[in-house]
Amino acid sequence: MSSQPAPLLALDLTGTFAFGLNGALTAVRAARLDVVGVVVLGMITALGGGFIRDVLIDSLPPATLRDWRYYTLAFAGGLIAFALSRHLRRIETAIVVLDAIGLSTFAVIGATKALDSGLGVAPAVLLGVVTAVGGGTIRDTLVGRIPSVLRSGLYAIPALVGAVMTVAAVGWDVYGLPAALGAATACFLIRMLGIHFGLNAPEPPETRRDRGARGTEA
Repeated sequence: MSSQPAPLLALDLTGTFAFGLNGALTAVRAARLDVVGVVVLGMITALGGGFIRDVLIDSLPPATLRDWRYYTLAFAGGLIAFALSRHLRRIETAIVVLDAIGLSTFAVIGATKALDSGLGVAPAVLLGVVTAVGGGTIRDTLVGRIPSVLRSGLYAIPALVGAVMTVAAVGWDVYGLPAALGAATACFLIRMLGIHFGLNAPEPPETRRDRGARGTEA
């Protein structure tokens, strides 16, 4: 069972459920899959990033398999998305908020676990981001579309900020529950601001020119 502080554990479990739910909803919309396909993709979204991290730091079996709550919540999120996909559109904003909570918590916990395994600053930041976005990247690849992390600038960037803040707090020897929650909050706020204002990272000039040309032709 997890030894995380109760608030972080609650956010981690909430994020796992939200990723399973949102990942399965994405699968429903992007591909014609049966219940097995939808639930599996929901679980991959929720658990995939942690699997990648734990394999890379040789922490086996992965944490999400040692604690039944993680894979149970991921499965439940996927199953609910399959059964209620039409009705869940009405609460899409709430699902997006829960998804942002998952992104934030996974980035912080991923970076912390990487540091605990003895990795340095840069690898810990990288694994924090991988933990947050890895599952969604695998899901998008399996349904044949460009991963969200590569086309939504304020998805990986908030995770990067959360992971950097976490690693910095550990390096300055001030890491604890307040610092972890602060890093997660910063990640969450950046993600939500990006969604609200439709923000993205800068694109190559050629891409912007092509988009402008298409808009002029329209």
